[in-house]
Amino acid sequence: MKVKKIPMRSCVVTHEKCEKKDLIRIVRTPDGQVLIDDEKGKTNGRGAYLKKDLEVIKKAEANKILDRVLEVMVPPEIYEELKLKIK
Repeated sequence: MKVKKIPMRSCVVTHEKCEKKDLIRIVRTPDGQVLIDDEKGKTNGRGAYLKKDLEVIKKAEANKILDRVLEVMVPPEIYEELKLKIK
């Protein structure tokens, strides 16, 4: 029986490699809009992964890490939505 490969991605805050299911993907679409990706992680655009941890979200917001990685200003509503998703 063949073992299924587990997709691994890095958190942009902690630089820790985690399974894709343990991370949230934030996407900058080609038209510059910032979205939280769905569970499948297939939204078109540049993506950044954050660990599903409230402290990581707060650190990303305080240090503007997503702004640098996605090369666009991330609105505060995205961070609020992320915090609600994690709770």
